[in-house]
Amino acid sequence: MTVDPDSLLVTATPELNARIGAWLDHLGDERRLSDKTLVAYERDVRQFLRFLTDHLGGTPGMAELRDLRPADFRAFLARRRRAGAQSRSLARGLAGIRSFLGFLERRGEVNAAAAGAIRPPRQPRSLPKPVSAADARAIVSGELAMEAEPWIEARNAAVLTLLYGCGLRLAEALSLTGRTAPRRGTKTLTIRGKGGKERIVPVLPVVCEAVDAYLKLCPYTPEPDGPLFLGARGGPLNPRLVQLAMQKLRSALALPDSATPHALRHSFATHLLAGGGDLRTIQELLGHASLSTTQIYTEVDTARLLEAYDKAHPRR
Repeated sequence: MTVDPDSLLVTATPELNARIGAWLDHLGDERRLSDKTLVAYERDVRQFLRFLTDHLGGTPGMAELRDLRPADFRAFLARRRRAGAQSRSLARGLAGIRSFLGFLERRGEVNAAAAGAIRPPRQPRSLPKPVSAADARAIVSGELAMEAEPWIEARNAAVLTLLYGCGLRLAEALSLTGRTAPRRGTKTLTIRGKGGKERIVPVLPVVCEAVDAYLKLCPYTPEPDGPLFLGARGGPLNPRLVQLAMQKLRSALALPDSATPHALRHSFATHLLAGGGDLRTIQELLGHASLSTTQIYTEVDTARLLEAYDKAHPRR
């Protein structure tokens, strides 16, 4: 990955800019991070360099990075906080800076201990907001006739059914091709998720039926190596159109704004857990790298149990 020319407007020495380019290439080629993540990481590092320009009174280069102290990072976080940055943004920014300095440290060019000595801001823990099982069924049914074209209605229903029935991310569903489409008789799908990690997910018959219904009505034939889900003109389906479809369904079903396409993935996990699924299996189905990420769904389930208890107990 090359350095964005516009980002060079942020003052930094040519040597330092070259190191940033090498770091981004490493993240993209070897770590296989998405372009969206790379852009965010570069933005965070450039923001830090902009701060150093004011903080140190000159153009930052490799020598300035070698001389950084914990106090410099605290001053950066304090300035960002005064500018209105929230804890999540501060923690993400610090993670990007640490990644860059760690890359340089492995090359023997700086010591990253100063950045490592800073504790990230504590983040408020927000629980996923799944929809109920009944609402999820209504969303994926395709029976509300929200679209003028029946094939587009069937397409949207097929995408949403994949999110709820297989626990896919929207990008994962839209990455399916004509060759990998779950058709009648398909038992499993191999999904490539974040960081290029592959996982195998079981496919319910209702998912295959939804995809078959879409393909039967679709006026275009997806190419074997082309996208399965197509837009009105036959090109790849824009994820924004799925989000807009979900917005219409939200309105029709009187659901809260938290009922997004991704909420169907949360619902998949929460409903499996409520039905007796174990965390380790759910972790594998979701493609989470860490079990701690999956454990948040136990808090969702507990919160719902306590809410039901408070409403129903005779001594409330």
